[in-house]
Amino acid sequence: MSLPGFFDSLSDVHRDTVAKLLTEVEFPAGTTIFTEGDAGDAAYFIDAGDVRIELELPEVDTESVLRYEGPGATLGEVALLDRLPRSATAIADTPVRARMITTASLDELADREPGAALALTLELARDATAKLRTLTSQVSDLMFVAAPDPVVDDLVGRAVAAQAQFAEWPEDRVDALLGRLTATFLEHAEELATATVEETRIGNAGDKTLKNMVAAQGVYDSLVGQVGAGPIGTDEKTQVTEIAEAVGVVFGLVPVTNPVATAYFKTLVCLKSRNAVILSFHHAVLGVGSRVGALIHDVLVAEGAPADLVLWVEKRGSRKLTQQFMSHPDVSLILATGGAAMVQAAYSSGTPALGVGPGNTPCWIAPDADLAGAAASIVMSKSFDNGVICGAEHNLVVDRAVRDGLVAQLESQGAAVLSPDEAEGFLKLAVDPATNRFRGEMVGQSAATIAAFTGLSRPFEIKVIVVPASWDGEDSPLAGEKMTPVLSLFDVSGDDEAIALSRRLLGYMGSGHTSIVHSQDPDRISRFGAAMPTSRILANSPGAHGVFGVTTGLVPSLTLGCGTYGGNSTTDNVSFKNLRNVKRLARVLEPGTDSAAEPGTDDADHPG
Repeated sequence: MSLPGFFDSLSDVHRDTVAKLLTEVEFPAGTTIFTEGDAGDAAYFIDAGDVRIELELPEVDTESVLRYEGPGATLGEVALLDRLPRSATAIADTPVRARMITTASLDELADREPGAALALTLELARDATAKLRTLTSQVSDLMFVAAPDPVVDDLVGRAVAAQAQFAEWPEDRVDALLGRLTATFLEHAEELATATVEETRIGNAGDKTLKNMVAAQGVYDSLVGQVGAGPIGTDEKTQVTEIAEAVGVVFGLVPVTNPVATAYFKTLVCLKSRNAVILSFHHAVLGVGSRVGALIHDVLVAEGAPADLVLWVEKRGSRKLTQQFMSHPDVSLILATGGAAMVQAAYSSGTPALGVGPGNTPCWIAPDADLAGAAASIVMSKSFDNGVICGAEHNLVVDRAVRDGLVAQLESQGAAVLSPDEAEGFLKLAVDPATNRFRGEMVGQSAATIAAFTGLSRPFEIKVIVVPASWDGEDSPLAGEKMTPVLSLFDVSGDDEAIALSRRLLGYMGSGHTSIVHSQDPDRISRFGAAMPTSRILANSPGAHGVFGVTTGLVPSLTLGCGTYGGNSTTDNVSFKNLRNVKRLARVLEPGTDSAAEPGTDDADHPG
């Protein structure tokens, strides 16, 4: 077996010796070749196909890809040399053919032919140091100024030119364009939902269809007839005129959990405010992202709009590529929807950014709650799209006086409320001991699927799983965000304890996002609202539907600001108004009017 392209510095004899130690292997697309933390027991030499190198992150919506490797590349040689656990995960991005050498084979070669083993080790070390030099260059690019990427420069330049042509479009023409886009989005909502689930294996197509439709029609209804750009109005008293102007080019991160709905939303709000937008889809949804982009492009052309108003990154993404977009001098604003690490990178890019924080919604069931209504809301919300909505309920904070009644109502709605023994067995299987978080493969899976995996059964269809919990303040999967149809249930006695625990849970994770109360007492609801450090406080509403404005009067949005509570710049449900500069034309006021002070004075008694 020869080794074309590999080990060029080896002698012919050593090359033939090494070739005999190799095993040919094949990996179908999507197969994990090795996982971060695994024992370093083999190296791989890629003959055909592409391999994705990524980090294992607890946040599914943070881009984890470090790089791609293709034919001629070596994988895992560092672990082969130092025998330490793998530092990253390798996944076959396409079908891959490779040759494998194990540590056992290398050790055997060292005993039998030390010269060949030394030559092989030196070759592997050269490959490892070459990668180290590349990594050093990448780190330098991220810390300082990256070399221009032609893909980045091309897309941004096209978006800048398109936005300049679009900036002066009149309001009625923009609304007509948005209406045509919305009709197209609605027409394709179901097929794109199905494609999303097929590509990601997250959520369910029925709920994603509804989400896509609400993201289209709900957002459009909130925009049509509004002033997106130009004079907004003049205050009669102050004689100050506000004038809205687009920020320019918006870079929009699109998460794996809600890719189509988020792309719909960002397209509509960016165009309403006369911006161009470049959509950056998570690497796991590049296929459906391209389909959404093509639909948008067709509508833009049909309506006579610049085709480059909405662009999307078709190149396989990586952290470096995303960073280059975010720090590009002609990108005016980043609209960041994704995991906390990705949002933090946006805020650290040097470009103004609007981002979000993680959700971890506490839901207080007060003693006077409508238990049947509360249970129906909780199950409907937390089961929606298999629990991936960050504003859904995560922690039930239940007054002991109504605990039994709530449990009975939850079970009548399809919730499996676990016994202490069931909870212990469930957590052993559902929680990854390495991260102390729910296993990544549970994200976006149905409660029935998770129940089958963990051995739970009920004489009814399980829609959500409720795990009784206590919390001592230590790191706990039950106290944090759960992107699954799983809820924790904490017992409390009285209002003070309920409010205090809700604040503690938010302080642990989810500060600034959302909190919920079920009560019939307006004063109790007001007290809870005043005490919660969250941007949205919902009363008697399902969380997933309420945060978006389906069951409440909140602005429909797929980007939910968390304010300074969560390290964000706004508490708004972000919309078109957040994506523009508002200028103020201030006119001189005549002396003696209510709004004008005497020139040169601070007040009558203190001359200026």
